[in-house]
Amino acid sequence: MSRSGIPRTPRIPLRKRLLVRLLVATVLIAVCSVAATAWLAVETTTRALEQEQGQVLAEDMDVLARLSGYAATHPEWKGVGELVRSLSEKTGRRIALTTTDRTLIADSAAPGTSLPPRAAATVDPLRTDTYTERGAQRSGVDPRVVGPYRLTAVESAKLEKVALQRQKCFSRFGVESSVVETPSGRPVLSSDDPTPYDCGDGRLNTPTPSEEKAFADLTERARDCLARQDFRFADSLLVSFDFTEGGVGARYHLKGVDVPPGSENARTVENCVDSARRAQLDPYVAPAAELFLGGGDRTAVRFDMSSDNKTKIFGVAGLVLVVTVAVTTVVATRLVRPLRALTAAAQQPPELHVRVPVTTRDETGILAAAFNALTERRERLEAQRKAMVSDIAHELRSPLTNIRGWLEVTKDGVVPPDRELLTSLHEEALVLQRVIDDLQDLAAADAGTLRVHREPVRADELLGQVAAAHRVAADSAGVALRTEVAGEPWLDADPVRMRQALGNLVSNALRHTPAGGTVALAARYEGDDVVLEVADTGSGIAPEDLPHVFDRFWRAEKSRSRRTGGSGLGLPIVRHLVAAHGGTVQAASAPGEGSVFTLRVPGLAGGAGGPGPAPLE
Repeated sequence: MSRSGIPRTPRIPLRKRLLVRLLVATVLIAVCSVAATAWLAVETTTRALEQEQGQVLAEDMDVLARLSGYAATHPEWKGVGELVRSLSEKTGRRIALTTTDRTLIADSAAPGTSLPPRAAATVDPLRTDTYTERGAQRSGVDPRVVGPYRLTAVESAKLEKVALQRQKCFSRFGVESSVVETPSGRPVLSSDDPTPYDCGDGRLNTPTPSEEKAFADLTERARDCLARQDFRFADSLLVSFDFTEGGVGARYHLKGVDVPPGSENARTVENCVDSARRAQLDPYVAPAAELFLGGGDRTAVRFDMSSDNKTKIFGVAGLVLVVTVAVTTVVATRLVRPLRALTAAAQQPPELHVRVPVTTRDETGILAAAFNALTERRERLEAQRKAMVSDIAHELRSPLTNIRGWLEVTKDGVVPPDRELLTSLHEEALVLQRVIDDLQDLAAADAGTLRVHREPVRADELLGQVAAAHRVAADSAGVALRTEVAGEPWLDADPVRMRQALGNLVSNALRHTPAGGTVALAARYEGDDVVLEVADTGSGIAPEDLPHVFDRFWRAEKSRSRRTGGSGLGLPIVRHLVAAHGGTVQAASAPGEGSVFTLRVPGLAGGAGGPGPAPLE
């Protein structure tokens, strides 16, 4: 509760504040949107790169395979230009072939165009493991390199008849097979099922004269290689045949000699067989060349978003939109519901004093509580207004009734108009005047036209003047009236208005203090303020009545007898007079122990003791 009696706004927890909740909801939506967008971007980009890289790699492998196939079937690169141009048109990329010393063989680009800084691959059909139809070639030789192993037309036709007979035999045993012609012209039978035992007569795997001659030459070349390395068992080397779908292969063994696989002797023999085979095939293939690949003069490969990616993007975007709408709807509904209740309550007739339920602790809950407090204050003010009208009528009716009654009986000659009667009528007129003056003061305070003429005032002189004015009344009531001033406090106040405020308090205290009691006036400095106190040893005020002592026309004694109280306007006037000076007034009391009214008003600058008044002219 503040000094002015207005309830302080309760502190709202940070997590309950409306702004924080809106920020959290917005951040949540933003995070979801960013996360979904980032995930889609990463996923789409990754797939795009994988597809594009896979497409480029497949094209590169196809180009290398085509050029390696050309080299495997031609002893030189003459005439490869047409193949290079067709591959360039197919892939949309630049393709260039050079010798190992960078002499240009063929180029799809315009003459004079510089080559890329590095070669993409080396085209050498005798030393490659990049081209394969069924896995890498262990020998590293392109299977399309045939050389002296090519069969004659007669040999090929003879073996084809044998292969067809073998296929029919397979069919009788329910085994599906197909005849595949190898690059050398030799047909082989391909099947995923085991070979029937009764169909294996060995004729299809018997080498032809052309093959026997080539393998005999290969054996001699390998023996010479071993002899040059002082291999003891060079003359024991025999090279046998290995016919597969990939072509003709070579297997070796040393007659009468046990050579463990992986041993040094085995590696020596393998190296000599491989080098001998490459030397045997070298005259039949084109020399090694460097392959350069570039962007060319056509549009590069571009990734187009697939329909699946588009569907995924629109789906996730729609999901984010739905979540956003749902969260916003829930938050907005919770925010608008109490506001609608407030609007409906505010539109009700004022006399109903409708209140709204407080269901939250955020800003809308505080607003609902403030609305309810405002309704309660309005209800109290309405009740006070009605009571005030009744009280004003009562306060004015009593003296007017007395005056009218005495005047009527005097007019009728019942009572002579003596001095005592006139004195009584004069006192009733004074009571009426005081009520009217008090009402004028309150009206001026309400309208903000209550004038205060400030000047330096000594607190001890102010208390002395108030005590002197009420000394006779105090003595008549048998009440001791004393003053007490600590230091020399000075006020910046209107002395007339301050005497009026203190006079009302002293009159009240004398009225409620029994004979033998005490009414004390005190003044002191507290910081920059001057505190004035009026304390009595009277009957005190009940705790339930204490909050209402400054209400207009309020009296603890409900009969409103002049013998037990005044009009009920003195204390409200005190509050307005002190507020006009920028101060406050408080009441403290306990039944049977008396009451203390404390006025706190601004003091003059200059510290405790006051600077002293300026001389008045």
